[in-house]
Amino acid sequence: MSLLQARRIAKSFGSRAILNGLDFDVDPGVRLGLIGPNGGGKSTLLRILAGLETPDAGELTQRRGLRIAFLPQQLEGDSRNARQTVLGGSRDPDVDWRAGALLGGIGLDEDDVVKPTRVLSGGQRKLVGLAACLMQDPDVLLLDEPEAHLDLEAREHVEQLMRSFDGAVVAVSHDRYLLDETVSQIAELSGGVIRLWPGNYSAYTIARELELQRRQQLYVTQQKEIARLEEAIRRFKDWAHRVVDERHIKQARNKQRQIDRMAKVERPVLERRRIALDLRPHTRGGDRVVELSDAGVELGGMPILARVDVTVLRGERVGVVGENGAGKSVLLRVLAGELDLGEGERKAGPSIRFGRLAQDRRPDDPAATPLELVRRAAPIAEGEAVSRLMKFLFSYEQVRRPVESLSGGEWTRLQLLLLMLQGANCLLLDEPTNHLDIDSVEMLERALEDFDGTAVFVSHDRYFLDRIADRILEVADGGVRSFEGGWSSWRARTAELSRA
Repeated sequence: MSLLQARRIAKSFGSRAILNGLDFDVDPGVRLGLIGPNGGGKSTLLRILAGLETPDAGELTQRRGLRIAFLPQQLEGDSRNARQTVLGGSRDPDVDWRAGALLGGIGLDEDDVVKPTRVLSGGQRKLVGLAACLMQDPDVLLLDEPEAHLDLEAREHVEQLMRSFDGAVVAVSHDRYLLDETVSQIAELSGGVIRLWPGNYSAYTIARELELQRRQQLYVTQQKEIARLEEAIRRFKDWAHRVVDERHIKQARNKQRQIDRMAKVERPVLERRRIALDLRPHTRGGDRVVELSDAGVELGGMPILARVDVTVLRGERVGVVGENGAGKSVLLRVLAGELDLGEGERKAGPSIRFGRLAQDRRPDDPAATPLELVRRAAPIAEGEAVSRLMKFLFSYEQVRRPVESLSGGEWTRLQLLLLMLQGANCLLLDEPTNHLDIDSVEMLERALEDFDGTAVFVSHDRYFLDRIADRILEVADGGVRSFEGGWSSWRARTAELSRA
């Protein structure tokens, strides 16, 4: 028997239907990845399953005594420390021991455990929230982007917890590596309804492609048959006009009935809507893009980077990895020339034009509209600006709303469009895949592969790093080390060095 059953669930926001008669079951022990486009209703569905939101129609039933724990996408901290948050007011010593074990299991440092959660990073608060969920001993764990804001090591902790959890797990995620490592079923939410696919994410992509090819063949075959029958109808009608014969009229009617009775195969959408990202530098730029020699940086009197030597050459795709707080974003700002060095030297090629996408940057003018920002970035007419925004999946109404109303994924898409309009020949991207749905991430990957320039990017997306990076810079203990290859090569090499 299913733990949770959702039947004919409908939900709208204003005139926009998000969920449209959706059916969904959560079975015991399931490991299910929930995917779909940004704004498609994934978080709304999780909140309905958790009992935090009411559907407009339909019903939700659950097994008696069922315990559900929900980890939201964003967590706000407060004055309680991590241990107090996980304990939830309990003073039982056995419970206190378990809270400590859970916090240790998610990789939170002892120093961070005693800090108020409001001063922790977004990733640390996410880990504390996950530990608090597990403390409830739930039968069902609902996770909304559990990987968001986590570094590579923390993501591995989350994967291990998801695999070892005794109950059912439903996770909204854009991390393809996590979906490959942890889930055994994919729930694709599209058009307000869910389609289930067996296997992990890689199995889903293969099965979906085969399904699209099969449906395309069925569609083409049926269209040929319809065309044959319509030609026969035309001939019979033509004969009926020339020679008065009731048989020709009857045959034409019979052929039309055959067409009408067919279960029509809808034309499959072979290519889902993706952002029209096309990165083209205005100038080629020199072979030596940017160089740091014996560079050091301090922020607020604290040393962040010391004695750093980095050279980036034209055409390189450089991934930057490291723990949260190690100085990855600082390194990008130094390469961009936005931070002064306390020591050492920075050199950039004279024809190099930098374009930077900041990790958590919010708009300088939150009341501005996407349309206004695009026209500030490029001298184009209003109609062309609207067209470009719609190619980045903004609706006609959204382009004239304040950017402060945009979701995280929408703001990232807008930043990518503005970056595209700059025509930079060296892109410095700080976690560019954050908040993007998988389709948009894959479009970004294609654009970077085709980009005739240089790209340096901080990322915790292992799939993205393996596909795009030809070199990894690891930021740790104030220094920077270089490794050839993508994430898997770097991971294998660091494991080898650790064993040595």
